[in-house]
Amino acid sequence: MQINDLKAAKKDSKKRVGRGGKKGTYSGAGMNGQKSRSGHSQAATFTGGSSAIVGQTKKLRGFKSLNPKAQVVNIKDVERVFSDGDEVTPETLKEKGLISKLHLPVKILSVGEISKKISFKDIAFSVVAKTKIEKAGGSVA
Repeated sequence: MQINDLKAAKKDSKKRVGRGGKKGTYSGAGMNGQKSRSGHSQAATFTGGSSAIVGQTKKLRGFKSLNPKAQVVNIKDVERVFSDGDEVTPETLKEKGLISKLHLPVKILSVGEISKKISFKDIAFSVVAKTKIEKAGGSVA
């Protein structure tokens, strides 16, 4: 055998159609259609044109805060209902009918005047209400 009788080994051309996914020309995207095109993206809720389940469900309106608003009691109501030397707690306020729920916080506001020495426990106050109570000789804990 002579050098001129030798032939170069045949090279197979690589198939580089489509790229990506396994082998073949379509890159795992199938043949025609919207989902085989480049740049295709759909909303996660898309259901082929019919109404999505998300669209069929009722909408919940509004907003519910994780921090509920305090029940408000005015100083004039505390003055009217409690006597001198009493201790005011959320439980006693509920007994007297000034608040309706024990699981919600209570806040005393400064509407009205107070002249009795009343002590308060486990209750929030406005700044002015606190000064009025302390001026009357009451205590705030």
